[in-house]
Parts: sequence; structure tokens; C-alpha cells
Amino acid sequence: MSDQCADPTSDPETVLLRRGEVHSPADPFATAMVVERGQVAWVGSEGAADAFADGVDQVIDLDGALVTPAFTDAHVHTTATGLALTGLDLSDVPSLEAALDRVRAFAAERPADRVLLGHGWDAARWPGGRAPTRAELDAATGGRPLYLSRADVHSAVVSTALLDLVPATVDRADAPLTADDHHAVREAAFAALTPAQRAEAQRAALDRAASLGIGSVHECGGPAISSEDDFTGLLKLAAERPGPRVVGYWAEQDVDKARALGALGAAGDLFVDGALGSHTACLHQPYADDTARTGTAYLDADAVAAHVVACTEAGLQAGFHAIGDAAVGAVVEGMRAAAEKVGLARVRAARHRVEHAEMLTPETVAAFAELGLIASVQPAFDAVWGGEDGMYAARLGAERARTLNPFAALLRAGVPLAFGSDSPVTPLDPWGTVRAAAFHRTPEHRVSVRAAFTAHTRGGWRAIGRDDAGVLVPGAPADYAVWHTGELVVQAPDDRVARWSTDPRSGTPGLPDLGPDRELPVCLRTVVGGRTVYVRPGE
Repeated sequence: MSDQCADPTSDPETVLLRRGEVHSPADPFATAMVVERGQVAWVGSEGAADAFADGVDQVIDLDGALVTPAFTDAHVHTTATGLALTGLDLSDVPSLEAALDRVRAFAAERPADRVLLGHGWDAARWPGGRAPTRAELDAATGGRPLYLSRADVHSAVVSTALLDLVPATVDRADAPLTADDHHAVREAAFAALTPAQRAEAQRAALDRAASLGIGSVHECGGPAISSEDDFTGLLKLAAERPGPRVVGYWAEQDVDKARALGALGAAGDLFVDGALGSHTACLHQPYADDTARTGTAYLDADAVAAHVVACTEAGLQAGFHAIGDAAVGAVVEGMRAAAEKVGLARVRAARHRVEHAEMLTPETVAAFAELGLIASVQPAFDAVWGGEDGMYAARLGAERARTLNPFAALLRAGVPLAFGSDSPVTPLDPWGTVRAAAFHRTPEHRVSVRAAFTAHTRGGWRAIGRDDAGVLVPGAPADYAVWHTGELVVQAPDDRVARWSTDPRSGTPGLPDLGPDRELPVCLRTVVGGRTVYVRPGE
């Protein structure tokens, strides 16, 4: 791919991209596109592109590359993602011993850090299934403060020195900390970060997103997740530098606070429950591997209703983290109560969100459609924890586990989907996310590649109330990515899916073959609002 531009140090006003494949409903056979003043100005054929060649500031020869809308990751924790990218990442360690070795090496490398921060351990995948003890962590760190969040970020193990920094009311038992105890140690750990360290982590996360063709991220902040300074600092950083757009959600039942912080909604990870891996997702029936527990409930239906009413009347989005079937049921019950008070039409128009929404029944799926809720979901969860031998089956039993993440049922009911990663819970990986939805471990929950791609591009924009973006048509924001990819295909991975999804014979342009044995597309360039924010080295 080559550029012809008078001034390569700045983005020109008008750009012609040609000799490629442009994924646009405006022209299913498009090979060229014109971008002007941050918007798509024209999409069409190579022959027609000649008329623009002399009147543009830059010509990009795509050399057969694919151009698509940039991805939107609808659920990200940016600072934590950056810390995982630049710091102690335990997501790939095969055993407890390997985890402790990595902690020991990290502590030696970072002698000046006030608190050691790490993420990603999952004892369920280790031989023996045991989390590290506090004594083991104390030995590995030499007695320094250490915070290690589990893969789902709903529990953590910590060293004794970190416990010394939190109130005495926090549980001192030698076991992973959950619920309010976990929130307390996380707050203490992240408070030790300097503004410079936060900004470094945020830049690292946004740069990684741009390199993967992600043009927008939805930051899910909140008092139990990060801090007000972290949230406002991220929004300021994103506004001042080239990179993905950042849309902020603040998870607190305080509408005025959310608005003052610059959030689009008092939403995101406003916890109704916890997570399955930490036994804190709220269930109607006990966990299969711990029959004394049904999880943790943070908000009931009355609290949900009050928050939805307040947000609706204030013109903000409400949203909730709900994973277990009891938690999702509380959200639905509360939403219905709010609709009775302010009117169903107003609730639907607000596009309130539910994050994760994993344990759904046919009745709650229908309620999502009735109430106009956005399902902000993470297909990679199924790829990592689904299947007959996965964590879901261990926690819930195979029968209940097979009901999780029913993407096809949601789409059939008309529920809008917005795909995300919940990074650092699972990595930023948009094409991997699309593949995970198309090849769900439970076949009846699969969706077509096209439907999954739409949920990860246009779906994220619709989730913030924008119906004019996330698609390459004249007048849309010029947020796009250029890809090196293999063969483009139109056929859905499952004929049953094709019957209710977009007809593969409709002429809609193809997408890459994302079969499990295929290499994922490689991002060559990412553009946001007409401004280049990433170019692959060597291009």
C-alpha cells in the first residue's frame, strides 16, 4: 500500500483510497472511497475514481487491501488494560509455580513501584486449582504491597503489606477477596499510581487499540473500579492526542456526578452482581461446584428502577453490570417498574444498557426487546470459558452453561448487540471477537460473521445513540481501518444462521473467512475522523 501526498506529516483534507475492497452497503462492489473533512464523501468503483484523482490532497493505493469501518470496543477498562500490557500479566501462566516466578521477577524489575500491580491469574486453569496464599505472595515480593486481580477482575489476592494499607474491616482470611473487600484493596492499589503512570498506561492501551483497527472504546469507569481522576484524565488525554475516540460511562447512582465528570451515562459497571469465575454472579439456583453459594447481589429491582427513572428524566443512559440469571431478572423487573413511571417510550428512547447479560432466558430476552435495551456483550468470554469442559460448566453444570451468551436469540428478538472485550478481562481483539461469536461453543447461539461484524462496528455507535456512524456511506464519520486479509467470503458459517441473518445472496460485500484454522486480518492503517492514528511499520 502506498501514499502519494504533498505533506506526509499531516493528514490532508481530501483523500482518495483506490484499488482495494471497500466494505460498504452503499455499493457492494466498491473498490474506492473518498474522505473529505473527516467524513466519507463518496464510495464507488475504480473506474469512477478517476474523476477524483486530480482533485484530492492524497491518493492511497490499497493494492487489494480491505477497507472496513473501524471497530468499536463497547466495554474497556483503559488504565487496567495499559497496566496489563506494560506490567505484570498472568493470563498465560500455566501453573501456580509459574505465576509466583513471574511475580518474583516483576518485583525485582520494579524496585521503585510503591505497589506492585498484576492481573489475569485463573486458578481454575492450573493443576491443583489453587490460588496463591498470602505467605507465598509475601515471599515472592519480599514483603512489598502487591495486588493481583483474577482474570474476571471480581476478586483478587494480595500481599500482607497491601492489607496494611486498607481498613481493618477488610477480611484478613487467606483466600481471594471478593465484593466490598475486593473493592477496598483495588482502590488502595490504584491510588498508589502516579498521574504519570496512569497516563502511560492509558496511552499504551489506546495505542494497542489503534493498532488493531479499533476507532472507539467505551470506557467503563466508576468509584469501585478506578477513580474520578483516572476517568477525567483519560477523557482529557483522548481529546488531546491522535487515537481512538473514548466514550465514558461512570458507574455510580449519582446522575449529577456522572454528568459533571463528562460521562455519557451513569452506566457501565454499575454492579448488580459479580462474576461466575469468582462465584459472585447472582443466581436463582446454587453453584454446581459450591452448593452453599448463589452469588452476590449489590442492587435489587427497586434500586434499578430508581436509577433508571433518574437517568431517563436527566437525559442520560442508565446501565448495569448483570451476569447471573437472578441479576438479569432484577434489571428487567426494575426497568419495567421505571417504564410504568416515566413511560415505556421514554425508556426505549434512552437506549439503556446491560453489560455482559450472560444468563438469559427466553423471557428475559423478550423483555430486553420490549424495553429497548442494548446488550453490551463479550463473545470472547465463551471462547475462553465456554464448552463442556470450561469454567462455565464447572461453575454451573453443563446444562445451565449451554444457555449462556445466546447471541442468536437476542438478534432474532431484535435486541441490539454491541460487542466488546471487557479488557483486560479478555484482550483487545476485534476480529477474534467476531470469530468467537460466529463459532460460539454452543452452535445454536452462533451468529453470522456479518452480524457479528456489525455488532462490533455499527453496534457500538448505536449503543451511544448514533445511528449515522460505524458504516462507510457518504456523510458518515471517516472512522475506518485498512486490512491485509485472505479470501473474502459472504457465506455465513451456518445455513441455519443465514436464514434469519442477512441473506448471503443480497450483494452485501464480503468479509474475511474467519474459520478457526484461518489467520486473522492484519491492520495496516487506522483512521479516526479522517485523521490517521496508526500505520503498520513498513507500510
